[in-house]
Amino acid sequence: MTPEQPTRPHTPVDEVADSFVDRYAALDPLLATELGVTGHDSEMTDLSPAGHAARSDLTRETLQLLDGVDPVDEDDVTTLEAMSYLLGTDLELDAAGETLATLNNIASPVQGLRDVFDLMSTDTPDDWAAVAARLVELPAAVAGYTESLRAAAAQGHVAPVRQVAEAVRQAQEQADPSSSFFPGFVASAPDQLAGSLRVELERGAALAGQAYAALAEFLRDELAPLAVDQDAVGRDRYGLLSRAFLGATVDLDETYAWGLDQLAAITAEQEQVAARIAGPGATVEQAVAALDTDPERTLHGTDALQEWMQRTADAAIAALDGVHFDIPAPLRHLECRIAPTQTGGIYYTGPSDDLSRPGRMWWSVPPDVTEFNTWRERTTVYHEGVPGHHLQVGVTVVNRQRLNRWRRLMAWTSGHGEGWALYAERLMADLGFLEDDGDRLGMLDGQRMRAARVVFDIGVHLGLPAPEQYGGGTWDADKGWALLRDNIHMPESFIRFEWMRYLGWPGQAPSYLVGQRLWQQTRDHAALAATARGEAFDLRTFHDHALSLGSLPLQVLPTAIARR
Repeated sequence: MTPEQPTRPHTPVDEVADSFVDRYAALDPLLATELGVTGHDSEMTDLSPAGHAARSDLTRETLQLLDGVDPVDEDDVTTLEAMSYLLGTDLELDAAGETLATLNNIASPVQGLRDVFDLMSTDTPDDWAAVAARLVELPAAVAGYTESLRAAAAQGHVAPVRQVAEAVRQAQEQADPSSSFFPGFVASAPDQLAGSLRVELERGAALAGQAYAALAEFLRDELAPLAVDQDAVGRDRYGLLSRAFLGATVDLDETYAWGLDQLAAITAEQEQVAARIAGPGATVEQAVAALDTDPERTLHGTDALQEWMQRTADAAIAALDGVHFDIPAPLRHLECRIAPTQTGGIYYTGPSDDLSRPGRMWWSVPPDVTEFNTWRERTTVYHEGVPGHHLQVGVTVVNRQRLNRWRRLMAWTSGHGEGWALYAERLMADLGFLEDDGDRLGMLDGQRMRAARVVFDIGVHLGLPAPEQYGGGTWDADKGWALLRDNIHMPESFIRFEWMRYLGWPGQAPSYLVGQRLWQQTRDHAALAATARGEAFDLRTFHDHALSLGSLPLQVLPTAIARR
């Protein structure tokens, strides 16, 4: 992470890991673009059963190769542990039919086939030629995807009807020229492009729209009649998905009970802050109303939002660098953008391998949202930016001295990544960056939402007993909606999107707060170990060392930290 860190010799384990990145990128060009691996931007991923099988075969072959390679140093040991966990889990997911059946409102090919174009370079005619080539290939990708969904359905794996209906809506949106992303995207190409290329771009946009129309028709007419009404996936399936997202195995019943306790504790902390904002005895809702009507905390329009995001991110980097973290020079700028989509999500995309594409924070603003409250969102900038995802992901990408390409580019675990980003929000409060009561209430509001979704996600999908406050009996989608309405102070469109997300993406949402919990436990364990050795525990050193390891399964992280 630091410039003076010596470069490791490239080992046989690194060779296998690096080869896996190159070979997997060739089999999954969409992921290659996301990772910033060059050479595949004009291609599309084969989303058919044969394409999935080819990627699983490579994963299986790579694990076999790793079995025959001896580690040279501690970093090799960590690589072997991490690849064994993550690649092994991928094969479990494949064997369970999860990869063929992927369909939800936020993280499936329905969204990914469009979203990849946000990450593609459009600086040169060659870049636009790659865009045109990929657009032309989009119908084949959709055909492969529908083939996989059909094969999954034949095996009894079909998404719940709510998710199918939402996917139909999103596909129809991209099929309609008046709302589709594609016509406007190709129209933004510079005027000086050759006429033949512009014609190809327009043809590609039309083909993309037609492909999405075909997808909507398939989902509505063929898949929807097979979809189940039940949202809950059950304990066995949920356990596998939780392990995949978290990178660790946790006791789900204990975690659910802990989530209830966390929700109560965070709510009580919010109430204390609310009393300071709106007066003794004030409710959180009253404090929120006071903050929402404060003109000093209100932004009007997405231009003002983007400018505030950028200014806030830049200030955080300047304040933290050299004091609480060592931020490498290429990461001292985060590009803040308003996303071209309007789903309500906020997300981060990392820098490309060669750093030609910077790290970016994206805000997908729903069409009915035109005002924004800074008290809610300062902590979000810290989550997505520094010391959150931008520092975490960026440090990994630039750490060529120590990490192989798989560790730098592909070893993402949601529990590690989202857990760190949520940990970073609390850290900023501990470091004094959220002393304003409004900003602190915003941080707690986010933490409260994450606690509510631990309860929602585990409770609904495992069919656990619901508190009497929400009707008793067994958790279901309607009781979960009441839980979210009580605990998320956001526009209804945002809450509805999140509700649908938790129902359709089991195990992912709890990885934030549970990941934060495991990060805190890892830090506490490291502090105790330092004390046992008679050493002072230095928080800055712990953070720098932990981030220098890259994204690891949270089951691997503590032992990797303890090795050095």
